[in-house]
Amino acid sequence: MSTEGKRTIRYYWEDMQPGSERDLGSISPTREEIIAFATQFDPQPFHLDDEAAKASVFGGLCASGWHTCSMAMRLMVTNFLHEASSLGSPGLENLQWKKPVLPNDTLRLKHKILESRPMRSKPDVGLVRTQWEMHNQHGDCVLHMEGWSMFRRRHPATDSAKTD
Repeated sequence: MSTEGKRTIRYYWEDMQPGSERDLGSISPTREEIIAFATQFDPQPFHLDDEAAKASVFGGLCASGWHTCSMAMRLMVTNFLHEASSLGSPGLENLQWKKPVLPNDTLRLKHKILESRPMRSKPDVGLVRTQWEMHNQHGDCVLHMEGWSMFRRRHPATDSAKTD
């Protein structure tokens, strides 16, 4: 373990083994939080107004998909990345909002490591491809994401035979 600033790093690239899974906790958005997020970032009527939402394909007020992603990110940072040697992400490959998120739904985030490989151009960095799935209290998948993340390596490579 090392300390970076005020946080203790417990997880490095070497700790990210393909097939490993983590439960990253739960979160429950309130009606007020859904409306506040939508007001600022996604002001579509079905995220802001009960009557407009009833007339939509969703049949009621629901969270923005971007709000759902933000809640997943919050759980990821609070329950994992805060203790990891995370260096950010080069992006997502796949993002799906599978079902609407309703006020007071209880959302649970699961994180799975799909692939892991060192980065040739940066011997102190490893790449990890992950799957994030968020389910509501009924077990329905509401969010599915896949993408790459970068983590500092505990033991940087000394050769450049690896590929990015």
